[in-house]
Amino acid sequence: MTARAVVVGSGPNGLSAAVRLAQAGVSVQVIEGSDEIGGATGTGELSVPGVRHDHCSAVHPLGVASPYLATLPLERHGLRWRWPEIDCAHPLDDGTAGLLHRDLDTTVAGLGADGRRWRALVGPLTDRFDAIAADILGPVLRVPRHPFATARFGVRALAPASTLARTLRTPQARALLIGMAAHGFTRLDRPGSAAVAMMLVAAGHRSGWPVAEGGSSAITAAMAGLLTELGGTITTGVHIRRRTDLPDADLVLLDVMPPAAAEILGAEQPRRIGRAYRRRRSVGAAYKVDYVIDGEVGWTATDCARAGTVHLGGSAAEIVEAERQVVSGVMPERPFVLIGQQWLADPGRAAGRLRPLWAYAHVPAGYPGDVTDAVTAQIDRFAPGFADRVVAAHVTTPQESQRRNPNHVDGDIGGGPNDLRNLIGRPRLSMNPYATGVSGVYLCSSATPPGGGVHGMCGVHAAQAALRYLASGSR
Repeated sequence: MTARAVVVGSGPNGLSAAVRLAQAGVSVQVIEGSDEIGGATGTGELSVPGVRHDHCSAVHPLGVASPYLATLPLERHGLRWRWPEIDCAHPLDDGTAGLLHRDLDTTVAGLGADGRRWRALVGPLTDRFDAIAADILGPVLRVPRHPFATARFGVRALAPASTLARTLRTPQARALLIGMAAHGFTRLDRPGSAAVAMMLVAAGHRSGWPVAEGGSSAITAAMAGLLTELGGTITTGVHIRRRTDLPDADLVLLDVMPPAAAEILGAEQPRRIGRAYRRRRSVGAAYKVDYVIDGEVGWTATDCARAGTVHLGGSAAEIVEAERQVVSGVMPERPFVLIGQQWLADPGRAAGRLRPLWAYAHVPAGYPGDVTDAVTAQIDRFAPGFADRVVAAHVTTPQESQRRNPNHVDGDIGGGPNDLRNLIGRPRLSMNPYATGVSGVYLCSSATPPGGGVHGMCGVHAAQAALRYLASGSR
């Protein structure tokens, strides 16, 4: 008899789990609470007809570099990657900028006096990225396939990002590295905070920071198309709140946050695991502003006009302090802001001179205040007169983000901070972090290793655990 599986949630991890199970011959049904699939990969018009905005995820260095997604024929289902001329820029107040190019040699040349140090820091990881990607995009508590190369990554990843940045001499290189680390929503002066920076830089030098043509929704649309081709089904508009809401199945995979999983499983889940799931708390959140601008942004550092992603926050020291305040529950006066200029690689996002500028600031989890002016001011700081170029703006507060996507608890879009505790024990300390303690039920959301990002690796690792359970004959 064919085994049956239910996957709750149709984000990249839920769909990745579903596709992997279907590849193994399991009959799969995906159940999504929203009327549309995709989770954090939504795309659409928000304020001006013809101008398309990514609702959350936007730029995908880990998507194109994912060891699992790279094996799937997603291009057959419409996915096309598009690259900007420059992957990422980090402007400073003096009009200069640190630049991350896909090509390591070009990046090294642009960093001047720090070029050799940058190569020494990230070059070996870039050279071995394809070999170690599966090791570093998975649970920490396991024997790696490539122990020496993975250990080299670990030595850098376990350092505080601020300490690693001090090995660089120029303000441009230091700020570029710290801006990468700030994606982790954690204190940057604590051990483990360099992990995200090392991952994003190495992935960028290996495969670049592309966008999906037409919007991030194209990624999950392609995955859904493949799942359907494999015989899987998707049901939308159905909320799963209790185990009794689920149809009978041999396997259940939950693309939800741990507190929601604990609610669904109720008394079936061992108390100690349920307590661990319910204890999880977010510290940082995204306050998003989707601008429509007329013409160019007007960057003082002109290279920023060619970069798909721009990090705004000033010097390395300024960003370290802003992130410390966020984690402490204090709203920084000048928050760290991420900018996406997706139209540079994908002109179809724009409508003539009207272009979508994707932006979000790091704020404390659940922050209730209005941060729009602070986001605009940070952009205007590095692009004077920007505010005059704004035609429209659409705001997504942390509360609205959670309303749209219940996995974004208090506006946390990353599944929890990427601090040392979460790197090792996400969502709890276990050799099988995907197991919920309930037979045949697995957690596959970004709360599991390797964490946030559109890479599908949380889902495929959970699916592999579920397939081992089936093979053991436990059902």
